[in-house]
Amino acid sequence: MAMSTSFARAQAIETSAREAFIMDFDTGAVLLDKEGDTLTEPASMTKMMTVHMLFKYIKDGRVSMDDTFHVSEKAWRKGGSKMFVEVNSNVSVSDLLHGIIVQSGNDAAIVVAEGIGGSEEAFAEAMTEEARAIGMTKSVFKNATGWPADGHLVTVHDLAILARDTIRNFPDLYELYSVKEFTYNGIRQPNRNPLLGTSAGVDGLKTGHTEAAGYGLTASAERDGRRLILVVNGLDSVRERRTESQKLLDWGFREFDNYDLFAEGETVSSANVWLGSETKVDLVADKEILLTLPRSASRDMKVTVVYDGPVPAPISQGDQIAILKVEVPDRDTIEFPLYAAHDVGRLGFVGRIGAAFKYLLWGANG
Repeated sequence: MAMSTSFARAQAIETSAREAFIMDFDTGAVLLDKEGDTLTEPASMTKMMTVHMLFKYIKDGRVSMDDTFHVSEKAWRKGGSKMFVEVNSNVSVSDLLHGIIVQSGNDAAIVVAEGIGGSEEAFAEAMTEEARAIGMTKSVFKNATGWPADGHLVTVHDLAILARDTIRNFPDLYELYSVKEFTYNGIRQPNRNPLLGTSAGVDGLKTGHTEAAGYGLTASAERDGRRLILVVNGLDSVRERRTESQKLLDWGFREFDNYDLFAEGETVSSANVWLGSETKVDLVADKEILLTLPRSASRDMKVTVVYDGPVPAPISQGDQIAILKVEVPDRDTIEFPLYAAHDVGRLGFVGRIGAAFKYLLWGANG
């Protein structure tokens, strides 16, 4: 089981971002948390949820990439960044996804919202419902674009959850976030993600900027099979967004690593059994035990198995028998349940008498 743990307080790094959050993709461990649960304006990072909703419709088979949505006058007139769709035209879902992800088109986002929800307002309500469903506890969406609106607020923690859910549940569609440029209606525009395709290993996701929000970025990077998710907001310039994001990602990969302690179903230890057909029962984890730890702390990690024993028979496979405790200096103890790997029957009457007598003479190890 990938364990979600926070090391943010103990492993501080200075950042000029007003809000910043770094999460390990595999374990959910929080590496950096600066105002992670403070409500803030997401600007165009909102469009990650708009895209998430459309990804879900595609995965469920309710929409295909070849389907088209109608362009309303509202969508056509919307200011800010644009895909430059034409009013009363019909645009394919594939083009709209590129227009939102690559070109950050406000017009494209509204076309999708109206095509799925009937109105942008109804779609925004569905966005908030979906946010709660995937674990975004505080964010509220009022539109599909990130255009400033009363009550349209998120947290950078929630945006990291959204990015993680998108990558995990739509891996094929997520590849669209790595498209570097897109041309529509004769207008070519580059992806606004400043780290895309750089040595940082970034392959998504979305920038954002308004005067009130500042410059923000939700990014995901993979290096040597390990993935981090970064969200920053409230930076002062395009340049600062790029350099600060690069610095924080480098720090996260450098200072932390993932440690695979036990595979799913692997025997971790064994427990003594009382009055059973076997004297011991193997203990296993029901999922992979994977930890994100500071590299400096991993050398002093202590792993122990704790249980009340001997465990009385009968024992059924899957019974929780013990706890695996992982202790790291200056951090809270992390615990994982361990389960019986197999059944252990109870001895018959004569066998129980003999085992009890032997225990009285020699103890548990007699």
